Amino acid sequence: MVNFRRFLHKFYLGLVILFLYAPILVLIVLSFNSSKSRSKWGGFTTKWYSSMFANDTIMLALKDTLLIAVLSALLATVLGTVAAIAINHMRKVPRTIMLGITNIPMLNAEIVTGISLMLLFLALDLNLGFITVLLSHIAFNVPYVILSVMPKLAQTNQSTYEAALDLGATPLKAFFLIVLPDIFPGVISGFLLAFTLSLDDFIITHFTRGATVNTLSTLIYSETRKGIKPEMYALSTLLFTGVLVLLILVNHLGKKSDNKNGKI
Repeated sequence: MVNFRRFLHKFYLGLVILFLYAPILVLIVLSFNSSKSRSKWGGFTTKWYSSMFANDTIMLALKDTLLIAVLSALLATVLGTVAAIAINHMRKVPRTIMLGITNIPMLNAEIVTGISLMLLFLALDLNLGFITVLLSHIAFNVPYVILSVMPKLAQTNQSTYEAALDLGATPLKAFFLIVLPDIFPGVISGFLLAFTLSLDDFIITHFTRGATVNTLSTLIYSETRKGIKPEMYALSTLLFTGVLVLLILVNHLGKKSDNKNGKI
């Protein structure tokens, strides 16, 4: 009976994984299909990848996507880390309120966030473009950074920081020498998470980009309405692979930090 239950659990888990990743596997296979037909296998090829890199539109979208992702992740990490430190030093009631406010953008529907940001930029008479997309990505990345750094701040020893101040270190120097090394795994996790979210965001980017900026997600969406080209399969495969590598890296850093704290 126990073995049968174990079999059912594994079978159910296998079905879930199959439904989640079978479409992605099909996409990856099609990116190496020499035929443009999705129903006919024409042989193995990598020409769609070469064609993709020779396409100026795709390369421009890739450049804008990476630039926005890196800049938004860096700025969101700085702002989120500072905000997390400020929230951590609050009293219990204000800290609880601020954490609740931080959770709202994460629980809120992205379409609501995207439309509200678009209306805000239009009300401020800002032209929708690269800057508005960058500001939008920073706005929705900051809460994720805060919630990545907060657990590490809770594990730090405040006495060590105060001892550094008593020995003559300035607050800024004490922060970089004492606090930052302790929370660095959380900072890196927040940065990678922000980068990943920005890399594959579509809804918020769609509402705040105007007509002058194209990211990979919006480019793929526009191509699907015209008819999917094989280059899009190759592009989607690379996008999925990049996000997967980053997520594995984030999980690895988290486990490494947890093991280190467990040993201590």
